[in-house]
Amino acid sequence: MIYFVRHGETVWNVENKICGITDSPLTEKGHRQAAETGEKIREKGIQADLILYSPLSRAKDTASHIADITGIPMQEEPRLIEQCFGKYESTPRNSEEFRNAKKQFLNRYEGGESMFRLAQRIYNLLDDLKKDGRNFILVAHNGIARVVESYFREMTNDEYAAFGLQNGEIREYRF
Repeated sequence: MIYFVRHGETVWNVENKICGITDSPLTEKGHRQAAETGEKIREKGIQADLILYSPLSRAKDTASHIADITGIPMQEEPRLIEQCFGKYESTPRNSEEFRNAKKQFLNRYEGGESMFRLAQRIYNLLDDLKKDGRNFILVAHNGIARVVESYFREMTNDEYAAFGLQNGEIREYRF
């Protein structure tokens, strides 16, 4: 079993900027969302053996709140780092140019990472977790959420490009 959690709100989320691998910190609201997510996990009785989190501070801080509340141990997982959006990092998330670029799965965003490379990285991680057999909470980013969703569910290119989770949202997946 895998539970996926998107990190809490960041400064650049508020400013409508693409974060990517740029380390935008949680806002005060983001810290509250992370703690609320930990409470939800505890209240729902979600059982996990380990929290794996992206090395970026927004995910690590979210995972820390969850771990403090639930008592579930946490460990950094480098493969969960957000996609590098290259030239688009710090630009508006809702620009027409970026929306179109997200549909080009082989392009590397001029200095970034292609969707294919990202999918390979995350699919390999999920394959490893499936073989492991334990239950995990993954704390990461919206770009990673898209790939995880596509691993478990058939999606069209447009569905993939449009998919997203709210800050602090929890998704459950079964292998």
